[in-house]
Amino acid sequence: MFEFWTGSPDLAVSGFLFRALIVYIYIFLMVKMLGQRSMNSINPIDFIFGVIIGDIVGEPLSSGDLPLGGPLAAAALIAGLHLALSVIALHTPRFRRVIEDEPIILVRHGKILKKEMKKAKVTIESLLMDLRLLEVSDLNEVDYAILEANGQISVIKKSQYQSITPEDMSIQTSQKGYPTVLIEDGHIILANVKKVGTVDWLREQVTKHGYGSYKDIFLMTMDEGGQIYISPQEGQEGVN
Repeated sequence: MFEFWTGSPDLAVSGFLFRALIVYIYIFLMVKMLGQRSMNSINPIDFIFGVIIGDIVGEPLSSGDLPLGGPLAAAALIAGLHLALSVIALHTPRFRRVIEDEPIILVRHGKILKKEMKKAKVTIESLLMDLRLLEVSDLNEVDYAILEANGQISVIKKSQYQSITPEDMSIQTSQKGYPTVLIEDGHIILANVKKVGTVDWLREQVTKHGYGSYKDIFLMTMDEGGQIYISPQEGQEGVN
């Protein structure tokens, strides 16, 4: 009856399905416990954690004769160690430098630092490629280029090449802030609407922008400055 947990050489297909469901929920809860991290900014410690966890829990999914309890316990231990290292690094700056790499300055005041390039094992071609991806094709514009701990390169342009902002031109602008989703795929997000107004107010806004019903709207958001964005459902048009 519990062969999906203890393992069996003749484990049925349903047993593998139960195992897959358990492992998926288990990893989901583990990731939620450890906290969110962007896959674009994953650091080496997170990468190692992901590889080890995948190896530990992956084998029982392909080998039905292996028990499931041991691998899940080992995965919990690895997750606990990973969490402990993260907490210690958060509160101990010196220890943080042990598990997290220091940013490396590759270009300082427009000059490429050859020693730092060798230290970071970054070639000229790789540097130029990353700069092009950041829409920097002219090295004369670069003041600093830094290899961050996540392996990505960030750039600080020289002041004369930086974009002019409204503040530079003494232009007053309204605060936009974070947009709140009010309608999504024809459904009112009531919890968000209550933060900015009422359902009646929302219906007025829908009518004001030329839509007969909120069901005609695919996405409607409003930022902190009161600016409303509306994207209609396919085949619908408004005055937005």
